[in-house]
Amino acid sequence: MISLTDSQKIGMGLTGFGVFFLFFGMILFFDKALLAIGNILFVVGLSFVIGLERTFRFFFQRHKMKATGFFLGGVFVVLIGWPIIGVVLEVYGFFLLFRGFFPVAVGFIRRVPILGSLLNLPGISGVSQPQFGILCLRK
Repeated sequence: MISLTDSQKIGMGLTGFGVFFLFFGMILFFDKALLAIGNILFVVGLSFVIGLERTFRFFFQRHKMKATGFFLGGVFVVLIGWPIIGVVLEVYGFFLLFRGFFPVAVGFIRRVPILGSLLNLPGISGVSQPQFGILCLRK
């Protein structure tokens, strides 16, 4: 069992609410207010979970500046009132920020009994294999 500090528990709650508001905002035809609340809660929750210093180090590494620009630029565009364009920018930035994590996540999911067998189906295995897949793009 993983022990979490109180601030990490708060961060998990804030991040969860942020994801919920983002999802709910997209379901309700890109509602500006819900997407803005979701973005703020997600970023604040992330900084509570991993710490403020580690959050800044993660986002502002030299090789991640393009990804950070797209992600935070998308948050800003949503906040000023253009939700569809902002969400597209955010998704692209999120993909660039976390593309190194996707192979690890797919490897973990392959070891889960039911989900692993789903990833080995013929149509899905070509996409999710690290050496061939879309999810595991390299520079």
